Amino acid sequence: MFHRPASRRRFATAAVALALLGTLTTSAWTGGHGNGEPHSPTPRSTAVASTPGTTTALSGYAIQSTAEVTDSAAAVSSPGYPTGGWYPAGPRSTVLAALLAGGKYADPFYSTNQQKIPKADFDVPWWYRSDFTVADTSERTQLDFSGVISAADVYVNGRQIAKAADVAGAYTHHELDVTSLVRAGTNTVAFRIQPNSPNKNLTMGWIDWLQPPPDENMGIVRDVLVHRGGPVALRDAHVVTRLDVPSLASADLTVKARVRNDSDAPVTATVSGTIGSLAVSRTVPLAAHETKPVVFAPADFPQLRLTSPKVWWPAGMGEQPLYGLDLTASVAGTVSDTAHERFGIRDVQAPLNSDGARQYRVNGRKLLIKGGGWSPDEFLRWDRTYVEDRLKYALDLGLNTIRLEGHIEPDEFFDLADRYGILTLPGWECCDKWEGNVNGGESGDKWTAADYPIAKASMAAEAARLRDHPSVVSFLIGSDFAPDATIEKNYVDALKASDWPTPVVAAASDNSAPISGGSGMKMSGPYDWIPPNYWYAKREGGATGFNSETSAGPDIPTLDTLRRMLSPAELDTLWKNPNAKQYHRSPSSTFGTLKLYDDALTGRYGAPAGLTDYVRKAQLAQYENVRAQFEAYGRNATDASKPSTGVVYWMFNSGWTSLHWQLMDRYLDQGGAYFGAKKANEPLHVQYSYDNRSVVVVNSRHAAASGLTARVTLFNTDGSQRYDKSAAGLSVGGDGAHSTALTVPSSVSGLSATYLARLTLTDSAGREVSRNVYWLSTKPDTLDWANTDWYYTPTTSYADLKGLNSLAQVPISASASTDAGADGTSTTTVTVRNAGSDRTPSLLTDVHLVDASGKPVLPVQWSDNQVSLWPGESATLKVTYRTADLHGSVPYLRISGWNTPERTVTAAKVPKQR
Repeated sequence: MFHRPASRRRFATAAVALALLGTLTTSAWTGGHGNGEPHSPTPRSTAVASTPGTTTALSGYAIQSTAEVTDSAAAVSSPGYPTGGWYPAGPRSTVLAALLAGGKYADPFYSTNQQKIPKADFDVPWWYRSDFTVADTSERTQLDFSGVISAADVYVNGRQIAKAADVAGAYTHHELDVTSLVRAGTNTVAFRIQPNSPNKNLTMGWIDWLQPPPDENMGIVRDVLVHRGGPVALRDAHVVTRLDVPSLASADLTVKARVRNDSDAPVTATVSGTIGSLAVSRTVPLAAHETKPVVFAPADFPQLRLTSPKVWWPAGMGEQPLYGLDLTASVAGTVSDTAHERFGIRDVQAPLNSDGARQYRVNGRKLLIKGGGWSPDEFLRWDRTYVEDRLKYALDLGLNTIRLEGHIEPDEFFDLADRYGILTLPGWECCDKWEGNVNGGESGDKWTAADYPIAKASMAAEAARLRDHPSVVSFLIGSDFAPDATIEKNYVDALKASDWPTPVVAAASDNSAPISGGSGMKMSGPYDWIPPNYWYAKREGGATGFNSETSAGPDIPTLDTLRRMLSPAELDTLWKNPNAKQYHRSPSSTFGTLKLYDDALTGRYGAPAGLTDYVRKAQLAQYENVRAQFEAYGRNATDASKPSTGVVYWMFNSGWTSLHWQLMDRYLDQGGAYFGAKKANEPLHVQYSYDNRSVVVVNSRHAAASGLTARVTLFNTDGSQRYDKSAAGLSVGGDGAHSTALTVPSSVSGLSATYLARLTLTDSAGREVSRNVYWLSTKPDTLDWANTDWYYTPTTSYADLKGLNSLAQVPISASASTDAGADGTSTTTVTVRNAGSDRTPSLLTDVHLVDASGKPVLPVQWSDNQVSLWPGESATLKVTYRTADLHGSVPYLRISGWNTPERTVTAAKVPKQR
């Protein structure tokens, strides 16, 4: 986030294919644990394979505070040590995640339960202890791991093999040879994990995103692997690709690896590899304990020069084919080690345009980065299905990018991003130790001599891990601040040594570094409420350049979710007291209350009459603001002057039950923010411009569109029509081009202070291909640009949208049916119709899939939702979900809206045809 004064600093604080829906989940850790395995009193011993080249992950740990353990490290780390009274932990688990899974504390996502967890319990080291069995000791054995927070002393079978000073940093990678210590039968590895402080350690912190966990995520959050191999180890296997752009007709592949002789005698290794049907091989003589690089280049192996390669594209731009590399190192015909990598062939460039903004191009084609800021689970619990669900939501929203500011997820995350075509922007986080040397008066200790090698090793490890993933299109070596010259050189040297293939960005803010140059990004906010017309100004956070993190702040969840996360007293305070400190917003004093947001809600829509009315108004406000943000950036993407090149919604999701910075809530429920983004990012889209009243068609598809007709109709709140105009024969280019169809007059006779604008776009056959409804005011929101602060621009007067309160109630009829698919998913189809007898439209009619008890079925993917219908109009909506998430219930649809009485209808299953 953006550099701000020390006194205001952040605290350390197209629709997706139905086939993608096969693994949707509701596992939001309301109970149980995130690793998918049942906890037992004593984690089972991990059986380690003996075959050379195999890798086995430890299956879990027994953990205990060192305050409760008086025995020596040698005893604790020896096989047979009794662990009665210890806590079980999964293979990737923080201390607190394990304690929560064991039921030691009440749900920390509810109310202020997390405050009741004593922080002092985590001020001392904790033991992580795991047993593994080896049947054959003739092969070499290495421990391979990263993800230790913050540091650890490591022991195997009673012997210390590494000190905490050497195993430090969440991202550093470690390979420890334990061959001499491993015995046939049971072996023990033990980690004495040191307490974490994001301000003191190069690990992970939460800045002002949420209330930080009391243990500060101390633990082991990636797999610890036991690797078996022969005398020659094969490491660092990867593929460097060079795609011919713009023809895409050929690609050169260069395969690289290192071979290491771990024996005391010279050997000759044969390194062989395949990529599909392509095969390469060469012999490598190695002295005792010698390491050599191995390179297979097209100059020596012409088969690595591909014609008509299968090119990887971001979602919506093409397919996502992946290639597999298999390498084997053999000695005297016997396999010694193996390696496997998946990679994609694509080209990424991101030069600065004439305005100094970073413009991404993939395979030679420009694209507007439309993204969201990613948050893992607050307790770093990994759940592949839950992660996959959120990535599918990103596609459903029309986003193409996820930004990871720190909290760089495990390998599976990037595998999924590769598979779905979602671009990723990983990088280091701001405002703690990572930027301690450059962040002025903000939190984060200055670096000592010991920190520089940790940071460089972290960069090298992440570069090696991420470089083959085609979804990774940059690494941001700074966030709010660019690194200083020494730190930057260490980062860049590590990236170059790892054959990093994509642009290196100095910072997510408008900063530069000596080697990387200007970032081409801006971090000018806002982070709190501003009106929709803000986004259209080509200044501050408005739609010009590349805004790396921004939104209008609070995103109030649905009423269903609010009741799951707040106590009755907190719910009462939520709508009654804008000045109240909101625990579920942020630990930051800047973002501690909802005052800016609540003042705007009251000023524009009228004072809430109760909790339900507050949430109802919040969903309307969030829909219009999120829609405006993405629409403004979409409209300006192909401007000749000061175009927009990227926007990252802050944030895509939250790691806990939050009141701000999220397009969907913790439980994956969808409200106004979600559907506002989905509407704005539809591939062929008609939209209204708040700045100049133009009606614009934006085409995000590659192919141009023609024969279109755009129409705009204005209505008073009583339903009377005051203006209607169409523009036919429209054409619009592809790849984000836009075309202005017409402009609404600045003054329309008889228009009420609050009015509605209905926009439609039809194709040459008269079919409606886009529809968009706005609620507007003849009195605009007025911004005080001169007093802009780092997190918002004040609004001196509000638009008058109170006329919406006079909309008459409109009955909605609905009919629905359900088809249960053979793949474990069901699709419910519902047709909703405005059955009113007068002229009044139903505004933002929402349909929620619920079970027999009225509980939302989540996650779901709707073809469309929160639709606005005029009398006689209907819309047919489809929702796809996992059948199992109904838990045996018949599906029901709860229908509500701004001026629609709530009702629930059943969605009977369609009988199977015989």
